[in-house]
Amino acid sequence: MGKHSSAADGADAFLSQDELDVEEYWLDQVVVVAAAGVVDMLTAPRLTEAISVAAAKSPAGVIVDLSKVDFLASAGITVLVAAQAKVTPNARFGVVADGPATSRPITLLGIEITLYRTLQDALDDLNTAGA
Repeated sequence: MGKHSSAADGADAFLSQDELDVEEYWLDQVVVVAAAGVVDMLTAPRLTEAISVAAAKSPAGVIVDLSKVDFLASAGITVLVAAQAKVTPNARFGVVADGPATSRPITLLGIEITLYRTLQDALDDLNTAGA
């Protein structure tokens, strides 16, 4: 999952762009954008781009799966809020986040995003709602 740096290679410790993997896949009419790693101010643009590209394909729903995200900074939460605003006029939107690194910061900030504990929960909800 990207470049790992050692203490001797301290300059690279702050380059987190390689610490985020993003994958898109479809389950029926729902697109899943799965992220793994760190979502911070350096990697957030990569997540924004992936969600935008997926949403442009006119899915019935967009799920952002953060179940493999180790760290979600405020920049990542901003990406989710902006994505929800962009996607929801045309499709349903949800975020899979369960744990202290992902759902806790979203919940503590009072962000109004539909959160799911598992990808299956999100798929069940989006599909039963006609997505």
